Amino acid sequence: MNRGNALVLLAVLGIVVALPFISSSSYIITIGVFAGINALIAIGLCILMGYAGQVSLGQAGFYGIGAYVSSVLSQQYGLPVLAGTFAAMIVAALASVVLAVPSLRLKGHYLAVATLSFGEIINIILNEWGPGGPSGFGDIPRFEIAGYSFDSTESYFYLVWGFVAVVIIFSFNVINSRTGRALRAMHGSELASKAMGLDITALKIKVFILSAVYASLAGSLYAHYVTFISPGSFTLFYSILVLMMAVIGGITNLWGAVAGAVLITILPELLRSFEEFDVLVYGLILTLCLMFFRKGLVPLLIERVRMIRGALARN
Repeated sequence: MNRGNALVLLAVLGIVVALPFISSSSYIITIGVFAGINALIAIGLCILMGYAGQVSLGQAGFYGIGAYVSSVLSQQYGLPVLAGTFAAMIVAALASVVLAVPSLRLKGHYLAVATLSFGEIINIILNEWGPGGPSGFGDIPRFEIAGYSFDSTESYFYLVWGFVAVVIIFSFNVINSRTGRALRAMHGSELASKAMGLDITALKIKVFILSAVYASLAGSLYAHYVTFISPGSFTLFYSILVLMMAVIGGITNLWGAVAGAVLITILPELLRSFEEFDVLVYGLILTLCLMFFRKGLVPLLIERVRMIRGALARN
């Protein structure tokens, strides 16, 4: 992580630490919790699509795997929540390999359809064979680490954003490493990357695993926060929503994933005053963002800042 990204991370963490002191409303802190959970999935999608050039509409499937596996292991088998979370991440990683291997020859909208089908298959499995079926199940234990239970909204807010900080640091290290450069090269041209001796098959599997693990972690955090889950939370709509977060924030920048997740999570709450027209206004805002900010908000902001600095330097 370079100096600029480190400063941004410190600024974000400063806001996170200060928010519960600035606002005593548990409602606002709860929105912050969900924004952090969404950010984890959006970061993984950003690496998968923005850096590696692979399309996925099945992130809700991995999100659901994380939620259900960790919940079942902790509730029905008495496994510690943290251990159940890691077990869910392993299951999601294995599921991503099952998805990635048959999809290696697919590109573009064909790959999108394959991942979409995977997400729908997972949702059907949860509906038919998941605990509680379509109605879901509750009494999921709270997240606990070393005997400390995160049973308050504020403590869980810090927990979620602590995971976001760790994931951001790890992700920047990945994309700035040799593997990250290989992913960008693969995005540019798979044929040229093969000619340079890169193992495209291994790269695709690795990046699918990474994005699946992030989504699984988010699912576990979601389940142990709301303590009740059902298949309705892990549908195609959610996969598209997370994709919108990454695209609007800027899918070629990890901070874009975080900014997009925060924006899209907060936006419906800000539009409640429009009552029955809130969905129309919400859709209009998203459409305008896609039309006029095609690069995403964060890349556009970086571009503007560089232009201003260049103009000031010339003067």
